[in-house]
Amino acid sequence: MTFDPRKMILAWDCRQDATVVECLMIHKEEGQISMEPMEKQCNCTFELRSLHGGVLLMVKANTSQGLFEEKLKYHNPGGNGTAAENFSCFMYDEDFMNCTWAKGRAAPGDVQYFFYIRDSEGETERECPHYLEHSGTHVGCHVKDISGLTFYSYFLVNGSSRGTGIQFFDSILSKNDMKRYSPPINITVNCNHSHCLLKWQRPKAQQHMSARELKYEVDIQRKGHKDGSGHKPIPIPGNLGNKHSFSINPTARYTVRIRTANSRILHWGPWSEPVEFGFEEGEASPKYVYVLVVLGTLLGALLIGFLFKRFLVMHALFPPIPKIKDKLNDNQETGLQVSWNELMPGTGKAENEEVITVEEVA
Repeated sequence: MTFDPRKMILAWDCRQDATVVECLMIHKEEGQISMEPMEKQCNCTFELRSLHGGVLLMVKANTSQGLFEEKLKYHNPGGNGTAAENFSCFMYDEDFMNCTWAKGRAAPGDVQYFFYIRDSEGETERECPHYLEHSGTHVGCHVKDISGLTFYSYFLVNGSSRGTGIQFFDSILSKNDMKRYSPPINITVNCNHSHCLLKWQRPKAQQHMSARELKYEVDIQRKGHKDGSGHKPIPIPGNLGNKHSFSINPTARYTVRIRTANSRILHWGPWSEPVEFGFEEGEASPKYVYVLVVLGTLLGALLIGFLFKRFLVMHALFPPIPKIKDKLNDNQETGLQVSWNELMPGTGKAENEEVITVEEVA
């Protein structure tokens, strides 16, 4: 028996008196995988699987002597703990892809890793066009053109060292697994004194997608609150018209940001830039101020009306008391001019005066 890991083909020498009934792959993560060979074929082709954990292959055949089983163990050569770790890939802006990994815990200091991308059929393979390095060791790959990437792709990170065998790491990812959607654009917030309406638009790259394929997360935070003390992000299905209504404190200021993911695989993309809205502390909404002015005017008018009505009632119940006429004071102004003759003393009442000198006054 032989196994070609690139094409996932398990083959064996044919015997005329043997009829193969089943091919088996025992996978550490996916369990037992069964295949039936084509008629008169001496091989089985399995679907693409990751192999870094090793697999056990079996062939069951009927012979003239009964049921016969043959086993083949495929293992990952190299020292344990030398393979790349924490492998991940994500696509962004529809045309770019970044894959990153970390150096194995038991990898020697001179280890060097190499990254390859293979299509799901194993027909084409290309090495990383632009490596990302840390202290001279490849720890990532940046791909500028992913137009040739199939829906399912096989990723392989192998390594080399002068003194130690390096195990490989492989993974099979779909575009949906890797895609990180760009955040929404044209985010606007319109508020009155108590509620706000948030709206946004999808980027052009997502226009061809059904709204049901997308899901959004809206993060609204009041300014001045410490991280973790605000509201949790709000999940919003993509088929609700790209809008969200919510209540606010009319004397506070807020920020909002939004991110996008596939509704079936919640691998969230990056957050949008925060958008500020609301009012400063102590600054009220214009409509709120208008309402306060109207209410204040009405209350003032009601108070004046109440006081005026009370004055009329008091005047009717307690009319003013007329004053007593003071004849002496009432004639004070009319008797200011007095005749000189009235002030002259009567005959015999004046004292005799002796005139000493007489002068002529001009």
